Amino acid sequence: MSPRIHSAAPRGALSVFLLALAACTTQPPAPPPPAPLTTSTPQQQVAAIRAAGGDGEGELAVQPLRDPKVEDLRAKAERLEAQQHYDDAASTLDQALEIVPDDPALLQERAEAALLQGDHARAEALARRAFETGSQVGPLCRRHWATIEQSRLLESDAAGAAAAKAKIDACTVAGVNRY
Repeated sequence: MSPRIHSAAPRGALSVFLLALAACTTQPPAPPPPAPLTTSTPQQQVAAIRAAGGDGEGELAVQPLRDPKVEDLRAKAERLEAQQHYDDAASTLDQALEIVPDDPALLQERAEAALLQGDHARAEALARRAFETGSQVGPLCRRHWATIEQSRLLESDAAGAAAAKAKIDACTVAGVNRY
């Protein structure tokens, strides 16, 4: 029988080699995301969106008939939002959307709730869906585009925010003159 000699050197060299190899494959840290182009709080953003809608006085605005159960849920969501229970308000609006999934006003309200929750990507998606299913004119239309503008500002997309802001004015259509 020949004696076996155990050497730790090959194992140690292998470990050093693997560590060096691992160090070569690590990637530099990703650059930080660009800072948002707004310092507004979510509450200030929603207030600006609602102000962009205006009162609609003297212009064309389409108002569909409302389901009483949906109206109760909308009122409940409004109360919850006023109490700063944003997640509960959003959940209540989700219940209403189960009843009428393509209601543009309800989608817009849910988009605003998403902003209050800090989910601007969802807010933008809901506002775009609301615009596509809605009348594309009037106060609600302005709120859709104002929501998209706020989302783009949060994404540091100046060009996208400017494009959305430009579309807000296109939503204003004078009412029919009645003689």
